[in-house]
Amino acid sequence: MSTQTERRAAATVADPRWAVVVARDPAADGRFFYSVRTTGIYCRPSCAARPARPENVAFHDTEAAARAAGFRPCLRCKPDQLPAAALQAAKVAELCRYIEAADPAPTLDELARRAGLSSYHLHRVFKAVTGLTPKAYATAHRARRLREALGRRGSTVTDAIYDAGYNSGGRFYDEADGVLGMTASRYRAGGAGTQIRFAIGQCSLGAILVAQSDRGVCAILIGDDPDTLAHELQDRFPKAQLIGGDRAFERLVARVVGFVEAPRIGLDLPLDVRGTAFQQRVWQALRDIPAGRTASYTQIAARIGAPTAARAVAQACAANALAVAIPCHRVVRSDGALSGYRWGVERKRTLLEREAQT
Repeated sequence: MSTQTERRAAATVADPRWAVVVARDPAADGRFFYSVRTTGIYCRPSCAARPARPENVAFHDTEAAARAAGFRPCLRCKPDQLPAAALQAAKVAELCRYIEAADPAPTLDELARRAGLSSYHLHRVFKAVTGLTPKAYATAHRARRLREALGRRGSTVTDAIYDAGYNSGGRFYDEADGVLGMTASRYRAGGAGTQIRFAIGQCSLGAILVAQSDRGVCAILIGDDPDTLAHELQDRFPKAQLIGGDRAFERLVARVVGFVEAPRIGLDLPLDVRGTAFQQRVWQALRDIPAGRTASYTQIAARIGAPTAARAVAQACAANALAVAIPCHRVVRSDGALSGYRWGVERKRTLLEREAQT
């Protein structure tokens, strides 16, 4: 190998993009392209072709730059076309709009025919892109339409039920508790009449508020100022009747405080979990992480069958209002670093250290 060839090879290997090409990382597609001198083609970083020798490789920031250098697109990875992930996302987005406009909701077979895919493949692709199955997406959309209809002035509960796409009132009432967390009439009144007991205590992490509806614990909030926590609870349930906890309820708060201080005792409480279908799937995955262990946002996304939804997983963690009971503090970045935590990164660090010691 000549000195010039050796210098070219060394320069390529030293470039961090070479490691990406060797790993065939699809996450880098679109960020840059590479060309191969001996074949005259340019490729995506994820191209499945056998890697070229480093002395024959050059990197290009754009596809236009690769073309301007005299290279033609690879017939295998097709760098001149949209990536497969982008094509899938566009197809799923079109199906989502179709589901939203359809009445009644289309079947999986109907969606598969429209997409030109098998039912099995569509089910897998749809879930990977949205985090939900087509059926769950249709259910979530119907629930959103119902909440919007109940919020409109002048409409009756019956009107709202049929406007949301329910074929019968009986079917809706079978699902009302899971969809709204309360009866339709109570939801329409903004939760008025719902009783929530709460109490505020102190722990080593600061003030802690525990609130419970008739369905279970609906909020565990941690902060520096008790008044701020009380206002946050009021904002979360603006029309509910908030009742200060009695001595029996304060024992529940003591159980939560005890778990914060000594995770080994465990915490098994009935929970009133309110969130979207996707958020609830994320929160259940968080509860499956054993104490003393952590998982990354990407790992959680993969566990719920939505490998491209790491950012949405992070948003679901941020929306969690049940500190420690739904352990979003056990989710970290892919490199193990601690990222944002609703109640402060230092509290997250403390909780993880205590669980690790346990």
